[in-house]
Amino acid sequence: MNQRVLVAGVGNIFLGDDGFGVEVANRLAKCDLPEWVTVADYGISGMHLAYDLASDVHTAILVDAMPRGDQPGTVYVVEPDREAPGTQRPAGPGAFFDGHGMQPDVVLGMLDTLGAAVSKVLIVGCEPASVDYGIGLSEPVIAAIDQAVQVVLDLIENLTDS
Repeated sequence: MNQRVLVAGVGNIFLGDDGFGVEVANRLAKCDLPEWVTVADYGISGMHLAYDLASDVHTAILVDAMPRGDQPGTVYVVEPDREAPGTQRPAGPGAFFDGHGMQPDVVLGMLDTLGAAVSKVLIVGCEPASVDYGIGLSEPVIAAIDQAVQVVLDLIENLTDS
């Protein structure tokens, strides 16, 4: 495969389970991955992620805490509708990013503005138990890390096969 894949761990390690994506990215960075796959911990750096996505990335796999109402530790794979409300470019100057947070929907909405040609975006999410102030993941989210790593590896393998 000659098309670049970016695996982006996102989240705030100071908000409990919101640090899930960061931990998964750190584990994936230790894996033997194809040379066309880049893994990075973006934390809360939405602008950095947006610009990296605009740098010849074909497929983006974002890893993040994703509250959807299931049991904490539930792992999801979602292909967001990039035309859905919440993924369009925000209006007004300075409306793109909160310097103290990461908004994946805003990052995705900004891709057209940056001229990004990301063909596919997937989100590997985990249901958090708590995103209150505090460092450290809850037990159910810790237990889901290995599963999420394997899900990302499987997604990369499927890209190789296609």
